[in-house]
Amino acid sequence: MKYITNAPNAPEAIGPYSQAVLTGNLMFLSGQVPLNPASGKIESEDIADQTTQVMKNLAAVLNSEGLSFKNVAKATIYLTDLNNFQIVNEIYDSHLGGVKPARATIQISALPKGAKVEIEMIAVK
Repeated sequence: MKYITNAPNAPEAIGPYSQAVLTGNLMFLSGQVPLNPASGKIESEDIADQTTQVMKNLAAVLNSEGLSFKNVAKATIYLTDLNNFQIVNEIYDSHLGGVKPARATIQISALPKGAKVEIEMIAVK
């Protein structure tokens, strides 16, 4: 296994975990919240801005191993409010460029750092 802990242009992990783990031809990406990699902070309360930052963070982790959203087989989206589903869905879709991985979307009571959205993925090399 290879632990990815310093992907360029992605925020550092905020706990004792890796940004992603490679095992065989699978890449398991830890959930990303909308932390700006430069500041380590959430810079907007807007769900659209937060979702955009999450997708940028995920792209950075994928890119660190030469992958892209085209390699994603499964995603899980965590929302603190399912009323934001449509906005998140539109931004998520716009970043995927026509790729349609399997997916689950779940409402939960809270996320780290007060985030409104977190997304994790599984990709195939």
